[in-house]
Parts: sequence; structure tokens; C-alpha cells
Amino acid sequence: MLHDSTQRFTDRVADYVKYRPSYPREVVAFAHIDCGVATHARVADIGAGTGISARLFLEAGHPVVAVEPNTAMRHAADQWLGGYPGYRSAAGTAEATTLGDASVDLVIAAQAFHWFDEEGAKREFARILKPRGIVMLFWNSRLVAGTPFLEGYEALLQRYGVDYQEVAERYGDDAAMARWFGDGFEHKAVFPNAQRLDFDALKGRLMSSSYAPKPGHPNHEPMLAALRELFDATAQDGTVEFAYDTRVYAGRMAVAPTR
Repeated sequence: MLHDSTQRFTDRVADYVKYRPSYPREVVAFAHIDCGVATHARVADIGAGTGISARLFLEAGHPVVAVEPNTAMRHAADQWLGGYPGYRSAAGTAEATTLGDASVDLVIAAQAFHWFDEEGAKREFARILKPRGIVMLFWNSRLVAGTPFLEGYEALLQRYGVDYQEVAERYGDDAAMARWFGDGFEHKAVFPNAQRLDFDALKGRLMSSSYAPKPGHPNHEPMLAALRELFDATAQDGTVEFAYDTRVYAGRMAVAPTR
């Protein structure tokens, strides 16, 4: 049983801020061109974390409200993004955002949807969206094969990760997203994304993951030793490539009215 998802990253915020990847700018272009989202549309970023996805839309000129239940992560987003005039944050969840009825044009959730109660989120998104509003869900899906580093990193997580398999299996695939959107499913896309990481950054990236055992856990030191060995065997010019597919799904909410 996974412990409370809203608190999983509380003691990993510093690593999350420094070492988690952003998302390709093509995600915003996809919203504008493929999904017809206006360039001034009001955005609600649900499960906004430290603000990585919110920043992507703020930089494109959108007003964004970052909805995040974890206090430490929300405060990190406030520190990082507070200078943007269109930014504000709210202490809420996907199922209870605290936002007003029909108050936003676009709902996004990046690297967060797999923690939501799916039906509760669907009802809440339908409530806060304006008529014809859009939902966009996207993930950086780490590639697990294709290079010795990627394959070795996946083997490391399988061996040392805490509840790794349970978390990994929660990510939505094409079929799951089609089911969730139902008749409202309209668009999907995949964009390449990558980070070049030296060893310290690779270690920070690993420790930003909720399933990485922390200091004091019997797997922690063996995991870091294995990471060092993997890095030394696969690095080129002092870095490794941490590669992703950024998967994007978009559509409208088709929710039956409650009685």
C-alpha cells in the first residue's frame, strides 16, 4: 500500500527542484495549435509540485494557478515563480482544488495524474473548467532501454527501489488515458526530452524519486555504490544522457450530471 501521495516528496524537495527535468516547449505549442487553447487562456496546474510545468506556461504568457497539497513543494514553487505577474498558488488537491466553478480554460497535470483519484479528479476538472475547456495530462516517461546506461539504471531501480514497481505501474498508457477521457478524448502526442547529467546531478535525480531509499535504509548505500559503478562504466565526457519520451494526452470532460 502506497503511503499518502501528498506527502511522498516532502523531504525530497531540494533534489526535486534542482534535478527534475522540465518539459519540451512543444507541449505548449501542442496546446495552442492542436488543442486550440488561446495564448491568454487561464491555466490550472493540478499537482503542480515545485512549479516546473507551471513555469512552462507562465513563460508562454499564460496566467497560472498552481494547485498543490504538499506545503513544502508549494512553498518552493512560490519562491521560484512568485515574480511572474500571472502566478498564484492554492493549497488544494485534484479532487478538491478550491478553485471556482468555470474559472479556468485549461487544466494541466504533469507527472502527477497517477496519484489522483481518477473519478474524483474528473468531476472536479469538469467543475472548474469553462465550457469547452481542455484537460492536458503529460508525463516525462523515462526510457528504460536503448543504451547501456538506461538499461543499467532500470535494473538498479528494480533491485534497490522501495515500492518502485508499484509506482511505475501507476503511469497511464494510451489505453488508460483513452478510457479516462472517454468520448472527450481528442489528441495525443509524444516529444523527445533528455537531460545530460554528471554524477552529482545523476545522484540528485535518483534521490528526487519517491521510491529511492533514503539514508539509513539498508538499500541506500548499496544503491549509491551501484550508481557510481554504472556511471563510471557508461559516462561519456563526464555525463550520461537521461532520456525520456514526454507523452501528452488532451481532451474535454464528459461527466454525467450528479443526481
